[in-house]
Amino acid sequence: FIFAGKAHPADQTGRSLIQQICGESRNPEFQNRLVFVEDYDMELARYLVSGVDVWLNTPRRLQEASGTSGMKAAANGVLNLSVPDGWWFEAGSGNNGWTIGDASLKDNRQEEDRADSGELYRLLEEEVVPLFYQQNRSGVPEEWVAMMKRSIRSIVPVFNARRMLKEYCERMYLPAAAGLSDGEGEEGITGHDSPPDSGGGS
Repeated sequence: FIFAGKAHPADQTGRSLIQQICGESRNPEFQNRLVFVEDYDMELARYLVSGVDVWLNTPRRLQEASGTSGMKAAANGVLNLSVPDGWWFEAGSGNNGWTIGDASLKDNRQEEDRADSGELYRLLEEEVVPLFYQQNRSGVPEEWVAMMKRSIRSIVPVFNARRMLKEYCERMYLPAAAGLSDGEGEEGITGHDSPPDSGGGS
């Protein structure tokens, strides 16, 4: 397993998890099996997405961020293994990657964590790992490669910067501009009676 990422300075739980992973990576029992790569940035992500087979994404329900790392991985033929939250709730089709559990919210986080953990290990043991090692005489995992192609075809045309800009314009920028042109909403948007001076910039 290769771990990489950063936690927000105020996210004490995330920071503690990273410390725990770093500590376990030094355990002789996990030598050459678990690695945490420090200083995650776009350059490091470029190498990761070109060299991994599965992109594991396990945020708690309703706490997924933008999901762009999973989209970027898919564009490079990496298969997603993710909870059905955020972008994967829309993107996961059942034949272009794997979904951990369902979208239902449990009564508490502990119950949700137990359910996700059990389903994650089931998927790894019964579906992900067997499919990866199901190879033809030339050593090529044909079904795995077919799923990679389905992932690229189904995700790349839909989850991209063009769609992002289009939806931001249609759903946010244009309605906001229309409200300003009608003389409404200025105080709510800026917190002032009139828009603050922009300093002359465009």
